Amino acid sequence: MSAEKNTFAIETTSLTKKYGNKVVVKRLNLKVREGEIYGFIGRNGAGKSTTLKMLCGIASPTEGEIRIFEKPVSDPVVRRRLGVLIESAGLYFHMTARQNVMMKAKCMGITDEKSVEEVLRMTGLADAGKKKVKHFSMGMKQRLGVALALLGNPDLLILDEPINGLDPEGIRELRQLILELHEEGKTILISSHILGELSKISTNYGIIKDGELIEQLTREELEEKCQDYFQLEVEDVKRSLALIQESFPQVQAEVEDARAIRIYGLEDGAGLNQMLIENQISVYASGFHRMDLEEYFLERMEGGRQYV
Repeated sequence: MSAEKNTFAIETTSLTKKYGNKVVVKRLNLKVREGEIYGFIGRNGAGKSTTLKMLCGIASPTEGEIRIFEKPVSDPVVRRRLGVLIESAGLYFHMTARQNVMMKAKCMGITDEKSVEEVLRMTGLADAGKKKVKHFSMGMKQRLGVALALLGNPDLLILDEPINGLDPEGIRELRQLILELHEEGKTILISSHILGELSKISTNYGIIKDGELIEQLTREELEEKCQDYFQLEVEDVKRSLALIQESFPQVQAEVEDARAIRIYGLEDGAGLNQMLIENQISVYASGFHRMDLEEYFLERMEGGRQYV
């Protein structure tokens, strides 16, 4: 993949947005280096879309500063380096895909029809023909939105939930497209609630909770923090915990539900099972697992792991 650079494609300082008395984004210090695929993660209502709208100049900050490629977001040069898909792509439903892209190309001053054909090809819409957008599936509309964002060969792409409505094949194709654009040196900021997909492409992550950026980390840092754990399903959780603490004092145990225990720092799973069975505790299931991005995200949303 393309090497990440030391300069910032996006840098915000104390970025804040208020609607009346409600603060929806709180003093955000977001840093995205050139060449990164930055996965922006947060629950619905956490402030993701509002942040992205401010980065694109669609919404104005109440306080703070935004710099895109070290220039203010209002700079016309910056706007030409930016491709955006946020919420609705602003499609003309009575037109075809090609007519939609041609319309935007003209508004951007792009006269080369090859650019139009290229973005349609890249997004799998070259064969859409005379079919009007009003007859498109949601997935086709999403792909058209990405095609519009790619017009003008931007250096920075900001994509808000771009895989919404895509079937598995469409998701795979979009993933491949994003990786190809990354290979070309483009910087991509992408939000999605499908965390399994983000984990396949992102080089960096930012987690937003209640309008605050609570963590930024690289893929390698995430892998270090996603610990292995031993999962147990047992008949008697309370008694099992007491025995685990007594026999394996070096481990950390977390109660998942009425039957499940998650154990960190354990090496001898077979020995633990044997100990429980010898103490007449039924073990229904057990095994080692690796924490993934979704589990790590949920843990951060809950304010950290609670050990017993």
